[in-house]
Amino acid sequence: MTTARSEFLRVVAERGYMHQCTDWEALDKRLGEGPAAAYIGFDCTAESLHVGGLMQIMLLRWWQKTGNKPIVLMGGGTTRIGDPTGKDEARKMLTDEVIARNMAGIKKVFAKYLTFGDDATDALMVNNADWLDQLNYIAFLRDYGKHFTINRMLTFDSVKLRLEREQPLTFLEFNYMILQGYDFAELWARHKCVLQMGGSDQWGNIVNGVELGRRVHQAELYGLTSPLLTTSSGVKMGKTLGGAVWLNAEMLSPWEFWQYWRNTEDADVGRFLKLYTELPLDEIAKLETLQGAEINEAKKILANEITRLCHGDDAAREAAETARKTFEEGALSDNLPTVTLPAADLAAGIPAFALFVRAGLAASNGEARRLIQGGGGKVNDVAVKDPTELVGNSALKDGVIKLTAGKKRHTLVKPE
Repeated sequence: MTTARSEFLRVVAERGYMHQCTDWEALDKRLGEGPAAAYIGFDCTAESLHVGGLMQIMLLRWWQKTGNKPIVLMGGGTTRIGDPTGKDEARKMLTDEVIARNMAGIKKVFAKYLTFGDDATDALMVNNADWLDQLNYIAFLRDYGKHFTINRMLTFDSVKLRLEREQPLTFLEFNYMILQGYDFAELWARHKCVLQMGGSDQWGNIVNGVELGRRVHQAELYGLTSPLLTTSSGVKMGKTLGGAVWLNAEMLSPWEFWQYWRNTEDADVGRFLKLYTELPLDEIAKLETLQGAEINEAKKILANEITRLCHGDDAAREAAETARKTFEEGALSDNLPTVTLPAADLAAGIPAFALFVRAGLAASNGEARRLIQGGGGKVNDVAVKDPTELVGNSALKDGVIKLTAGKKRHTLVKPE
C-alpha cells in the first residue's frame, strides 16, 4: 500500500480504518480527479444501530469531510432475507412492519454525523427495496445470475462456515450475496457510486459488486473494508454485560453511552480516539503517552468526544457532570439511569439478587448472586452481604435506592 495522495485515503491509513482495498492506487487516482460517491449498507435488524457499526458511520463522515458524497443504503429489501455473513444460523424473518419501524429508528443517527441535502457532496439516503421489490425473477436470473458461479460462492466464508458445521444455509440466504452485488451495480447506474465500504466480513460481497459493475456496466468500481474490532481483552465491540451499546438515546441513555467509553481499557484509548473522534493525530499521540491515573483523563476526553458526536454537546456535558458528581462527590444525579418498580413490591421487600436483575444490572439471578457474593453489589454504596437480603422502603433515600454493580455501573430504583 503506497502513501495516498488523496485526503480520504490518508485519513483511512493514518487513523486505522484500513483493512483491505480492491485497488488502492487506482482508487487514490480516482479521488484525485474530483468528488466521488461511496456507500455503506445497513440492514434493518433492530430499532437502532449499536457501536459495532460506528466505525462505518465514521467512514461515511470522513468521506464527506474530505469533499465526497456519502450514500447511506437502507436495506429495506435485503433485510427480508438476512445476511448470512458470520452467522451460525438463519436470521429470524422480520415482517415488513417491523422492518419499517427498525428503519425509522436507524435513520435517526445519521443526521448527527452527516449533512443531507441536494448539493454535490451532501449525503443521500436510499432504500434498496426501491429496486429489489421491482425485480422480475426470471429476467434478473437471466441478466445477473450468469455472472455468479456456484464454485466461487462456495468459497465465501459465510457459506463455508455453515457447511463445515453442517448447519443449513437456505437458498434464500444464498441469494443475499447476489442481491448485495446488484445493489452496487444499481447505485452506480443511479448515482455513479464508485466505492462500497464495509466491515472486513463483507469483503466477498463487496468484491462481487465490484466485478458485477465491471461486467454489466463496464464501470470502474472499488471496495474498501475496515477491520472488525474487539477490545484488547477480546470482547466484541458493542457488547457489554448489560447488552448492546445502542446509538439511539431512547434505547441507551447518553449517560450509559458515555460510561461505556469512559470504561475503555487502557490499551485501547489511543486506537479508539483515532477511530471514533476527530481529534488531531498529534493531540491523540500526546494522550496515548499518559500513564497510571492520568490515562483516566484521556478516557474522559474519549467519552466526551464520542458522546458529543452521537448525542450532542449538551448530552456530553451532562454525562460528564453526572460522572463527576457520582464518582468525585459521591452524590446522586438525576441523569443516572432510573427504573421504577411497583410501590407494593418495595414495601414488601425484594431479595437483593432479584432487585439487581430487575434493575438491569445483572442478566440472570445466578449472575446477580455471583456479583453480590463477590462483593460487587452495593445498595446505597454499601456492599450487600447476603444475596437473599430483602431491600425495601427502609433503603429509600430522597425517594430512591442507589444500586451499584462493580465500580462504575449505577442505577436508581424508585417506587411508582
